[in-house]
Amino acid sequence: MGPPPRDARRGVCSPVRRQTVAPRRFFRHPSQVVVTAFAVVIAVGTALLMLPWARTGPEAASFVEALFTSTSAVCVTGLIIVDTPTYWSPFGQVVILALIQVGGFGIMTMASLLGLIVARRLGLRSRLTAAAETKAMGIGDIRSVLVGVAKITIVFEAATALFLWVRLMVGYDEGVGRAAYLAVFHSISAFNNAGFALYEDSLERFVTDAWICLPIAVAVICGGLGFPVIMELSRRVAPRHWSIHTKLTLSMTVVLLVGGTVFMAASEWRNQATLGGLDTPYKLMASFFHSVMPRTAGFNSLDVGAMNEGTWLGTIVLMFIGGGSAGTAGGIKVTTFVILLFVIIAEVRGQQQVNAFDRRIGERVQRQALTVALLSVAAVVAASLALLEMTDHTFGRVLFEATSAFATVGLSTGITDDLPAAGHLLLVGLMFLGRLGPITLVSALALRERQIRHTLPEERPIIG
Repeated sequence: MGPPPRDARRGVCSPVRRQTVAPRRFFRHPSQVVVTAFAVVIAVGTALLMLPWARTGPEAASFVEALFTSTSAVCVTGLIIVDTPTYWSPFGQVVILALIQVGGFGIMTMASLLGLIVARRLGLRSRLTAAAETKAMGIGDIRSVLVGVAKITIVFEAATALFLWVRLMVGYDEGVGRAAYLAVFHSISAFNNAGFALYEDSLERFVTDAWICLPIAVAVICGGLGFPVIMELSRRVAPRHWSIHTKLTLSMTVVLLVGGTVFMAASEWRNQATLGGLDTPYKLMASFFHSVMPRTAGFNSLDVGAMNEGTWLGTIVLMFIGGGSAGTAGGIKVTTFVILLFVIIAEVRGQQQVNAFDRRIGERVQRQALTVALLSVAAVVAASLALLEMTDHTFGRVLFEATSAFATVGLSTGITDDLPAAGHLLLVGLMFLGRLGPITLVSALALRERQIRHTLPEERPIIG
C-alpha cells in the first residue's frame, strides 16, 4: 500500500469534496426561446381581450374567442370568429393592433437572429462564406438587426398610413382623427401581413379604388419579402451584387404575382359574383390584389366564398407557398419552393448537382427544404381530416381553411365562425405551428448538423 494521504499523516481528516451539479438549463435551444416568447404574448393578449371593456357588448369575450383572436393577431394571420369592428371595442381593437405589431416585429427579428445564431455555430470558413453570400447582415451584429427591422417597419407603415389617411379624408369624407386611426390600423395590418380590417366586408367596398388597394398591396409585398432581402436591396441596387437568397426570393415573388394575377383573371373573369360585374381595368386590379393577398395577408376585395372551386385550389397553392423568409409572410416560403423546383429540374436533366444563379445548392439545404415541405403537407392534411370529421363542410372549404390557418393567411370561404369550439382550438394550434414551425424547425436542423465519420454501403431501392 502506498503512503497515507498528506492530511491523514497530520491526523486531520480530509474534507469530503462535494460535486457541484450545474443547474439544468430550461432553454437548451434558441428556438425554445422563440416559441415560449410568442406563447407568453398570446397568453397576455388573451387575458387583455377577455377584459369586459375589450368588447362592445355587456359581457366579456369568451376564452375561445379571446384566444383565437390573440393567436390570429400575434401570428399575423387574420382569421376571425367574431367581427373585428363591431365585436371589439376601441380598447380591444388597439390590443389587437399591438399584438399584430409585436408579432410581426418579433417574427422578423427572431427569424433574423436565429439565422445569426446558426451562422455563429458554423465553422469559421462557413461563417465567412455565409457572411459574404448574404451581404445583408454581419456574422453577429444583433444590434443592427433590431435597429434595421425597426427602421424598415416604421418607414413602410408610415408611408402606407399616409396614403390611406389622405385618401380616406378626400375620397370618403372621414374626419381627420377617424381617417388617421383607420389608416394606421390598416397600414400596420398590411405590412405585417395580418389581414385584420375595420370593415365588416374586409376591403370589398374598395375593390375599384386603386388609392386604397395598391398601397396596401405594396405594403403586403414588401413585408412578405423578408428583412434580409429589404436590407440588401437598400444597400445594393445592382442585381449582379445580390445574394442567391435575394435572387431566389425576388424572382419567385415576381413569377407568383404575375402567374397569380393571370390565373385569377382567367378563372373569375365571367363570374358575376366576383369579377364579372367589373370593368376590365378593375378586373385586372382586383385579380392582382387577390394574387398578392395569399402571400399572406388575408385582406379580400372580392367575396372569396363566391369564387369557383378552381380558384380556391389555385389560392390554396399560393397560400401554401407563402412569402419570403425572415419576413411577416407565412407558408413554406418561396425559397423552399423554388429550391425544390430546382431539385426537380436537376433530376429531370440528369444533373448530379443542383445549381441556381451560378451557385450550387448544398445537399443539406435541399434536405431541409424537403423536410419543411413534407411536414407542412402532413400538418395541413391532418388538420383537414380532423375538420371534416367535426363538421359537415365540403372538402374544398375545409382544405382552404386549414391551409389559410397553417400558412397564416387569413382568407376564408366563410366557415370560420361556423366551426365548433374544437375546430377553433385546432385552428389556433395550426396557426401557431404554421407561424413558428418552419422557423424553429430549420434552425433546429441547422444547429443539429454533425459529421458522420463512417459511410454505410449504398443501396438503390426502386422509385416510381
